Formats: sequence, C-alpha cells, structure tokens
Amino acid sequence: MKKTLLSLALAASMGLASGLASAETRITYKSAKSTSSYYQMAVQIAEAMKAGSDGDIIVTVEESQGSVQNVMEVRARGGDYVFTTPPVLVRLAQGGKAMFEGKSDPKFNDIRALFPIPSLTMHFVMSEDSGVTDFSGMEGKTILLGKGSFGAREGEKYLKLFGLEGKVDLAEVELSNAVAALKNGQIDGFVTAGSFPAPNVIEAAASTGVKVISLNDDQIAQTKRTRLVIPAGTYAGQSEDIVTTSLPVVAYTTTAMDDDAAYELTKTFWEQKGDMGNAAPWWNGVDKGLMGNITGKIHPGALRYYKEAGFELTPEQQ
Repeated sequence: MKKTLLSLALAASMGLASGLASAETRITYKSAKSTSSYYQMAVQIAEAMKAGSDGDIIVTVEESQGSVQNVMEVRARGGDYVFTTPPVLVRLAQGGKAMFEGKSDPKFNDIRALFPIPSLTMHFVMSEDSGVTDFSGMEGKTILLGKGSFGAREGEKYLKLFGLEGKVDLAEVELSNAVAALKNGQIDGFVTAGSFPAPNVIEAAASTGVKVISLNDDQIAQTKRTRLVIPAGTYAGQSEDIVTTSLPVVAYTTTAMDDDAAYELTKTFWEQKGDMGNAAPWWNGVDKGLMGNITGKIHPGALRYYKEAGFELTPEQQ
C-alpha cells in the first residue's frame, strides 16, 4: 500500500511538473548592441513579460550587431524566436533585394509582426546660442553627425537633400561627446537618431538650452521617411510640437511560433506598456497609431488579441 501511494504521489508530482513546464513559454528576444537604447528596451520587455504573466513567459535577451543580422537568423531559428527590425528590411528580405540579394530563403516569407516598439526618431539639435531655427540657418555652422550609425547616414542624406552639402562644417567628434562639445562651444549642433525622448537631447536641453529643428511637409516627403510628432514639453524649453521623421521598428516572429504564445506575448506587451512608460518615457510614444507602421502580415495569434482589443487593422496586415 505504501509503495502504491508513493508511486501515485510521484506520478502526480511528475504530472504537475509537466503541466508547469508546458504552461511556461520561453522566448529568445534578439535586439541590438548591448550599449544601445534598444537593448535596454529588450531588457524592459523581458521584465514586463515575466511580471505580466506571473512568470509564465520567460524572455532571454540576446545582443545583436544589427537589424540585418536579426532578419538573417530567421533561417536557422525556431518558434521561440522574436527579433526587432524596421519593416522595410522585412520587405527587402522577402524580395531578395539590397543587402539580401543572393541570400533569399523561403523562411523570410514566414516572418510575421507582433507589436511596434519605439521608432528611430531623427533629432536635429542646435544650441540656443547658435540662433538656428531651421535647416537654412545651419549653413556655416559646425555640426556633429557621428559615424557609422543610422542617424549619421540619415543626417548626411538630409544635408544633401536640403542643399547643405559642403555648406556646414562636420565635426570630428564622437556622438557620445555631443553634449559636452555643445556645452563648450566646440559644435553648434548635433544629429542623433533614437527613440524619443532621447537621453542625450534631454541632457542638452536641460544643461545648455537647445532648439530641435522641425521639418515641413515638403522636406518630409523628400526624405521618404515616416512623419512623427514629438509632443510639446518632451524636452526642457520645448513649447511647440517638433515635426520630424522616423524609421519604424517592430517586434517580429515567424509562423513557427505557436498561436497561443504569440497571443500571450502581444496581450502582455500592451497590458504592461503603461508600467514600462512610467519607468522609461520612450514607451509613451508607442500607441495604437504606430500600428499603421506595420506594413506586412501580423501573426495569427497576435491578430486574435488585436481583434479582441478593438484595434483597427488594414487588410494587408491580416
């Protein structure tokens, strides 16, 4: 009898353990370099998923060298893989174009969106002392673009588009030193791209006073980027909205992910977004309006949540 009871107890405990294991969803989240704001966001998402699911969703964050690598790894990953990238790179991968030319893979067609995260937002930051309030006023000024980043490449492109190529002095200073260089008058302004509010812009606005330049509708059209408004009051001394451009960024997975897992990930993200915003203001820029930045298909599990929650979706997303 004792042996029988012991066997039953062991069987019950094993069954319970098995049930707990099956209830737990483990996700690998591939984001960005560990020094970037997007890696910090990934850590925040991991913490939010654990808290919002009472420990049922466990997210492991992996460092990445960039969005192209994130997309490429789809070829070798399974149903637990979540990654971040601009939607445009997904389109290029599925079309075998640009950096994906000659590297096509059927698995690229299985990529599906989960939810938007903060966009890469362009900031053209000028010191108050410079007196610059628009792009034309940048002529003859010393500007820091940085090197190798999206913001540096985009900033250089805008200078060409708006007739400023060769008409500004480009500072040979690392972007990490932008605020200090602005304070000591070494530069008149700097260009940075990241989620807003951007930490270096917050520091510059609070310590020296800055003007973040807005783009007009014609300029935005020339850039072929997504229009984005940084609300008044985001930065110290900012009394008006800033109209600028952005590169949307989205969290993706593939059709290999279980529908229930995708549903829970998406639901938990939106339910925890308010708490994440209290801890880090860049999450406050994520709302239903960013759903329009998802240009491809949404995962069926995530679709279930969006329909339940009353989100407006396009036919292409479904």
